[in-house]
Order: sequence, then structure tokens, then C-alpha cells
Amino acid sequence: MEQQRIAVVTGAGTGIGRATALALLREGYAVVLAGRRREPLEETGRLAGDRAGEALVVPTDVGRPEAVAALFQAVEARFGRLDLLFNNAGTGAPPVPMDELDPARWQAVVDANLTGPFLCTREAFRIMRHQEPMGGRIINNGSISAHVPRPYSAPYTATKHGITGLTKATSLDGRRFNIACGQIDIGNAATEMTAPMRKGVPQASGEIAPEPVMDVEHVARAVVQMAALPLDTNVQFMTIMATNMPYIGRG
Repeated sequence: MEQQRIAVVTGAGTGIGRATALALLREGYAVVLAGRRREPLEETGRLAGDRAGEALVVPTDVGRPEAVAALFQAVEARFGRLDLLFNNAGTGAPPVPMDELDPARWQAVVDANLTGPFLCTREAFRIMRHQEPMGGRIINNGSISAHVPRPYSAPYTATKHGITGLTKATSLDGRRFNIACGQIDIGNAATEMTAPMRKGVPQASGEIAPEPVMDVEHVARAVVQMAALPLDTNVQFMTIMATNMPYIGRG
């Protein structure tokens, strides 16, 4: 009998995290739902229907080392192993000129978007390295911003560029322990966070223009596809985006 696969999804209470957690549950995973607020996580569990019993809610602020340690202690206590970590949780800062950006907001974005994935990777790596059979997979949500910035987005863009470095370093360091690490760069999935894009968002030209979005379920299926590969095979980087969003070319 095949052993059930265990996944941790951060930011699982909304958007991409929720859609991916539900897709993984449908695929037979047991999924640990992590995020700052209990209520949205519990709603994700309820949306799983008859798979709700395979979802474990663990409220977690990924920017706090003690909270992340408690999350993965809960994983070990309940399941005894870990097969997949999807580092998805993240936040942004108000779109203001660089000299008007509050350093505290910068730090909050760094804590959530870069320190958080590192802390989660660190704990997942420890479990995957020492479990039997050894190994596992880590997938990082990089975003299109891991490649190019939007106007007034220095904190978000800098942290997502940092995620690419973390992905590469984890991929390299994980080789000897059968730990695969890849990154999915997402452009304009239709979630609450991207709702303003339908009305119009700032462009590099200075104009305000609406942008196309895509169904978030396509992202969830892409993550499931990456996760389904055997550990001797890895999608190192995947870009999935709304076809006509202003990314390729000059906008």
C-alpha cells in the first residue's frame, strides 16, 4: 500500500494557497494548512468537503522562528514525516515612491516573503533529511516579480528576487539528501489580491491600465504537477501567467 503523502501549504487561507491546498487534498495528500488567521484556514478545510479530515489547521506567522518551529513540530507529531512544502505565504507594501516607504513596512515584507520561506525551508529540510525514506520536495512561490518589478514595488520585488536565490541554494544543498526544490513564478492569477487589476493598475509608462487575469485553478494544478514528479526529476523554474499580461516585450 502506497504511503500517504504529507504536505504543508503556507498562506493556505486565501488565494493561491487555498486553491493549491484543496487541489492537493483532492490528489490524496494530507495537508497542513498554515497562515496567520485561523478562520480562513478553517474555511479552507470546510471547502475540502469529504477530504476535510485530512486537513490540519495550524495558525502560523511564518516570519517568527518560534511559530514556524511549532508548525513543523505539529507536522511531526501528527504525521511523522513530510513530503512537500509549498512556500506560498507573502505580503506587499503600499505602492509609494521609494523615499516615502516606511522602513517598518519594508521589514514586514522581508519577514513574510523571504525570512518566512527560509524558516519553513530550514524546518522542512531538517525533517526531510532525517526521515526514512530520506527526501522530499520544496516548491517556492516566486511570482513574476522574481523577474521584473512593477512600479513602486521595491520590497515585494526584492524579496521575490531573493526567493530565486533561496530556491537555487536549496536545490543545490538538497542534492545529497534527495530533497528537490523548484520555483513557480505566477503572473496575474485571479484572487482577492489581484482584483484591482481588472479595474486598472500602474504601468511602467505611468499609465493606469487593466490587465488580464487567469483562473487560480491553473496555478493549483501546476503545483500539483510539479509535486507529482519522482524526486529524481525536478521542475527547477516554471512560469505560469495570463497570456496577455504586460510581461513579455515592452509592456
